[in-house]
Amino acid sequence: MTARPGTATAPAPGSCEELVSRALAGAYGHDPRALRVSTAFTTRQSVRHTGRAGGYRNEVLSLRIAAAVGSCAVEPGELPADAADDCVGADAATLLAHPLRPVRIAALDAFLMHALPHGPASGALPLPLPAGGSLEKSRARARAVVGLLDLPPGRTVLVVGVVNSLLEALRERGLRYEPCDLKGGTTEWDEPVRRDASDLLGRCDAVLASGMTLGNGSFEHFRTHALRHGKPLVMFAQTGSAVLPRLIGSGVTAVSAEPYPFFWLDGGPGTIHQYGGTR
Repeated sequence: MTARPGTATAPAPGSCEELVSRALAGAYGHDPRALRVSTAFTTRQSVRHTGRAGGYRNEVLSLRIAAAVGSCAVEPGELPADAADDCVGADAATLLAHPLRPVRIAALDAFLMHALPHGPASGALPLPLPAGGSLEKSRARARAVVGLLDLPPGRTVLVVGVVNSLLEALRERGLRYEPCDLKGGTTEWDEPVRRDASDLLGRCDAVLASGMTLGNGSFEHFRTHALRHGKPLVMFAQTGSAVLPRLIGSGVTAVSAEPYPFFWLDGGPGTIHQYGGTR
């Protein structure tokens, strides 16, 4: 079964900038000038799953428009203390031109979540995540994400934004990987994590990248490489979960979209939304 993004016949937008232009032109049935952010908040998390040697920290900016919440993850401490306060009461159009990239991405995500909420009508295949501990839920999500990669065993995947559960799921599939993350460090298996993926792209058969690449500005590099070389680009997206599905067909192959609240916030059941890929 294949999930397809959207129902429109127009070509997919080529970039986030083009998505913004379409939004401002009313292409999604809503005027961003008429939609205001009612709530803005940040979520900070530190985690070390039971049984894991290492941990990590998350910080996410989220903006609410009506019932929709859009999010953009940042490096901890990167956002100014008053960033959320500046967004409250502002219209989406103003925030789409904000000087801070994470604010622009969160605003675009909230706008598109409002205009095209996740579900079959928007091209998504809902996939339930079972209740459980943090590592159990992380592994369940990872298996779903890696399932979007249509690769035989032995191929190599560039992983941008290292999540050990994803690497574990790739190992289970018999896939090799090159881990890359701005934080550097090592994986759970003491493999070095590269900070720069530029010289790794040509050696990999597919790219598996975090939505955080939208927030740090590196996404366009991976999108254009995938488009130029016909290489699969699968995104796992808490950041920009409503943004990235709109770019399938313009370099993005498939998206595992996970809107707020994220799996690591709650031990109960949840849902991720898959776009593209063969199920």
